Amino acid sequence: MTDHFITTNSINLHYIEYPAADKPTLVMLHGLTANAHAFDGLVSKGLNNHYRIIAPDLRGRGLSDKPAFCYTLEEHARDILGLLDHLGIEQAWLAGHSYGALLSIYLASHYPGRVGRIVILDAAAEMNPNAPAMLMPSLSRLDKTFPSYEVYLDAMKAAPQNTFWDEDMESYYAADGHIREDGTVNPYPNYTNIIEVSMGVASEPWKEDFAAVKQPAVLINACDEYTLGEPLLPDFKAKETVAMMQDCYYVGVDGNHQTMLYGANAVHVVKAIVKFLG
Repeated sequence: MTDHFITTNSINLHYIEYPAADKPTLVMLHGLTANAHAFDGLVSKGLNNHYRIIAPDLRGRGLSDKPAFCYTLEEHARDILGLLDHLGIEQAWLAGHSYGALLSIYLASHYPGRVGRIVILDAAAEMNPNAPAMLMPSLSRLDKTFPSYEVYLDAMKAAPQNTFWDEDMESYYAADGHIREDGTVNPYPNYTNIIEVSMGVASEPWKEDFAAVKQPAVLINACDEYTLGEPLLPDFKAKETVAMMQDCYYVGVDGNHQTMLYGANAVHVVKAIVKFLG
């Protein structure tokens, strides 16, 4: 594993590379919340012997000039394209979780020549931390996998090969837990831009984007009836989303948006990715 920094679109972008000579390149696009490093660690540990893995920091929680929720999808997409250009990669496979999954779809539909296969994990579900009424049920759903929120946080901190970890994540966890426990909203360092970016994501013509994707894809979701992008994309269901796409199939795993990245659920996620990518 090696750390790198490049300047693209006038910002400093930090990315991690798991080199593998003569292997396909897989770009991992994480979400913007606390599970991001767990996704990076899970996928890199499970796949780094088979693929050249590139993991850019989209949150600015490491050393990138990218504080979460301060950039549009198009700006994120241009950064990924700039990274591919820097590495001399004409076409890459994408694996995205949460916001990163929607970013993968955005790239595939708007820049189809640069994207090969796509792995979509629970696209953008629960990405809006300003909705306590939505987050409270999320905490109760953790109980099937974790006996308490503290245990859940410990699992995130102990995720394999944590990427872009720094002390700021502790304050994120504390704020996240406070919201989920009593429904109050603590200010995040980047709080003021969350609603603006979330609404920008929600207003994207996603049905047109999903329908425009011609690349082979797999949607890995915690439940086939789970609302994709809840509450931003309330009319999206997992299997309905698969039906919109031209070459996509559905893989269901136990758990939910959070717990699918841990324990036995995580093993099934990695197996599904390996099977799809071949």
